[in-house]
Amino acid sequence: MEVLVTGGSGFVGSHVIEGLVARGATVRALARSDASARKVEGFGARAVRGELGAIPDEAARGCEAVVHAAAFVEEWGTRAQFFEANVEGTRQALEVAQRAGVRRFVHIGTEAALFDGHDLVDIDESHPYPARHRYLYSESKAEAEKLVLAASASRFAALSLRPRLVWGPRDASVLPAVLRMAREGSFAWLDGGRARTSSTHVANLVRGVELALERGEGGRAYFLGDGEDRTLRELLDALAATQGVTLPERSLPGALARPLASLVEGAYRLAGAKRAPPMTRFAIAMMSRTVTVRTARAERELGWSPVVRFADGLATMRAT
Repeated sequence: MEVLVTGGSGFVGSHVIEGLVARGATVRALARSDASARKVEGFGARAVRGELGAIPDEAARGCEAVVHAAAFVEEWGTRAQFFEANVEGTRQALEVAQRAGVRRFVHIGTEAALFDGHDLVDIDESHPYPARHRYLYSESKAEAEKLVLAASASRFAALSLRPRLVWGPRDASVLPAVLRMAREGSFAWLDGGRARTSSTHVANLVRGVELALERGEGGRAYFLGDGEDRTLRELLDALAATQGVTLPERSLPGALARPLASLVEGAYRLAGAKRAPPMTRFAIAMMSRTVTVRTARAERELGWSPVVRFADGLATMRAT
């Protein structure tokens, strides 16, 4: 099988490349710069030049599938940045895939597409999108996923995988942010870290991608996870410990932090600030709300199950 991967120089995309190559696939990876090209080639792909919104048709020509892992995942940005990358970038990737005659399109989505600032407890794929989104990332990823699912047709199976809180080697977002705040003395738990969460080791996501390239119904979304929910405190303490860091005990009430984040973020947007504020509404909400998902559909329709358990994944993190 020949597969085009977008976002191949990133955390998830790089692991997808390695996983597919290990299974004998021929992988092309979109690269917007020489540095990105060197990265994806180091993971085993052949670099093809292009970027979100400007993917050349020849990038997907001859491929059987596209794995769309590229996205704007920053905590802070403008509406234009989120929508140009996540929505319009996905729209153009779909168009390129369709013109190339690609038979399957696997979108790396997120449970955040359903998140409106309230608890999401043991949800499955029947849970609706919010009537009104509160966060640009969530809104743009929801709109992107809708495009993917709507594009599915008899000869073009397009589906979306929804991992919750991806972690593992080369994580460039969750753990690095926690460690940075711990070093700076700005880390604090919200409500003692008691909110519960599902999580997804990157190897469990890659296994989902591998299966989705062959199985699963187009036009459907699939939650993925580790099969072991825990509190945010248990999760982040364990991840930080793999790097020899003990997180502080300090805690703030979520009921205080959430409105404070709204005020701070509002002030930054009014001032036209380019850099992210010290706290954002999305991050504070995610750190103070329970988000747990059910993976029964993926197990049933993809034949998926976790290949890395939490304790084993931690051991790998310690080894890196």
